[in-house]
Amino acid sequence: MKRCFILLFLLVLVSGLFTGCQDTGERNKSSNTSTLAIMKEPFGSMDNKEVFLYTLTNTNGIVVKITNYGGIITQIWTPDREGNLGDIVLGYDSLQGYLHNNPYFGAIVGRYANRIAGGRFTMEGDTYKLAANDGNNHLHGGDKGFDKVVWDAREIEDSASVGLELSYLSKDGEEGYPGNLSVKVTYTLTNYDELETIITATTDKACPVNLCNHTYFNLSKADTNVFGHILSIVAAQLTDVDDEMIPTGTLPPVAGTPMDFNTPHQIGSRIEQVTGGYDHNYVLDKNPGELALAATLLDPKSGRKVKIYTTQPGIQFYSGNFLDGSIHGKDGKVYGKHYGLCLETQHFPDSPNQPDFPNTILKPGETYREITVYKFGVEE
Repeated sequence: MKRCFILLFLLVLVSGLFTGCQDTGERNKSSNTSTLAIMKEPFGSMDNKEVFLYTLTNTNGIVVKITNYGGIITQIWTPDREGNLGDIVLGYDSLQGYLHNNPYFGAIVGRYANRIAGGRFTMEGDTYKLAANDGNNHLHGGDKGFDKVVWDAREIEDSASVGLELSYLSKDGEEGYPGNLSVKVTYTLTNYDELETIITATTDKACPVNLCNHTYFNLSKADTNVFGHILSIVAAQLTDVDDEMIPTGTLPPVAGTPMDFNTPHQIGSRIEQVTGGYDHNYVLDKNPGELALAATLLDPKSGRKVKIYTTQPGIQFYSGNFLDGSIHGKDGKVYGKHYGLCLETQHFPDSPNQPDFPNTILKPGETYREITVYKFGVEE
């Protein structure tokens, strides 16, 4: 009996060690001893409201910093293949940069991300006029979109993740949009090195809604342009646009063109064939509402990799065409042309004026809900 007990004990011990090694390997090969935590610190003030910076850290040492001004992701620290942490998003060291010279770095944009033609749309027989803040067109919510307001914040923490819940009430008539729109954005950093973004909204009047995060990535820590990054996008079509970046309504195939990223390749390999650079919405190959892989971004130099999963029907690939060296960002770095790229999960541009595009009109009693997950990793 004693010998059986000893054998049973040894079997359980070995099994437990094996399972533990498996779990550790799946989550992160790093031996980092960081603890799951969220920290809050003052970040300034805006509109007589306090602005804070929240630091989310997981047990593998991934760090995400978010401010309740604009719902902005200010920093994301991930390891390279040698285990060295580096900040992989563009932005500023202080609130002042975001207040005065921010091309939507890291922000939540809305009520309507991307462009609405002519700054107007017609709904239920009424025409609504919006700010024309991008030439003749409306862009990212107008003169004072969601990227320029102070959100209410609530910290979230459990045994496997830390997060930040941001909420904002956009009042009826704000920036020309109808209805009181109640918006909630939840950022969650997990111990599986995933940053999950869930955006929900409800309204008391029908209105168009299209919300997304506008982070600029550079997996080489913004030390060079992103031409060497390797990108893949799971999309066979894109929304064709005119000279003002307004959709024509057609969805041409990308196969055989410089727009095709179904096979991963370097961003700089064909960008000269694209007038002005990449700034296009891709029609994702997925079922409506399905959480599926949309894009993968890899920096061969550092080994850093980001996979993006989303429920949204489209993703806008923007190659930082309007960065011109005039912006001095974090640590005084000069952000030159193409020093960052955006992969904005979203509905299609100008959908309120395009009846054949997926619906973006939210009605009373309905709930807008979209999920995007950023999975951080390393290519050996």
